[in-house]
Amino acid sequence: MSGIGPVEPVNTAETDDSYDIIGADAPRLADRLTARWHTLPARTRRTALATAVITLSTIAILLAPTAGSPDHADPYTPMPWPANVTEWRYLGTAAPLNSHATSGLFDFEVSVDNGPPVTLTVADAAFAGLTAHATPEPDFTVLAGTSRRITVEISVSDCSGLPLKADLPFLDVTLRNTRAIQHHSFIFDGAYSRDLSKLLHRACRTRTPAQHPRPTGSARSQNAD
Repeated sequence: MSGIGPVEPVNTAETDDSYDIIGADAPRLADRLTARWHTLPARTRRTALATAVITLSTIAILLAPTAGSPDHADPYTPMPWPANVTEWRYLGTAAPLNSHATSGLFDFEVSVDNGPPVTLTVADAAFAGLTAHATPEPDFTVLAGTSRRITVEISVSDCSGLPLKADLPFLDVTLRNTRAIQHHSFIFDGAYSRDLSKLLHRACRTRTPAQHPRPTGSARSQNAD
């Protein structure tokens, strides 16, 4: 004998009991909105759709990144080192060298490609025995994207260690911007090498060799204690 009995009907006439039926629910919000939408006049629905399309298009345009927006820009652009953006070009002598010149004036063009302004100080020339400084002011500043003509005075202070031919001469320069202070040598050739050699010849060609003391006494006494 099985343990399954007859199925009783729900809400029979013999009882007033009621039972919950799973799945029965009030109409969903989407269904209510859809039903209400279909009750609107056709003209009203067309106007609402057009307004929605225009609104969504405007939002898309405003949110789309452009080529020049910060999203496409380099998030970090390091400040350049002053020596990397500074260039020197030799222009020629500022004044003719006379026959007894011990100093000369040499013109240069200094430019800064980019970044903050660079302040420069000419510290030294190529060889021991030479001094160099910018004139009339020893320090000068060049703005980014500009060039400046400066004059450097080079003087011969000691001929004993100087070569008469200036091969690949250079200028020692201190450069400063808001990132760093650097000491850098700018090397020149060609016209500057020839003009500097002229100065060395004029200043040092009349130098005389050092005079050694003449021995006294007889030849046999030169090695006397």
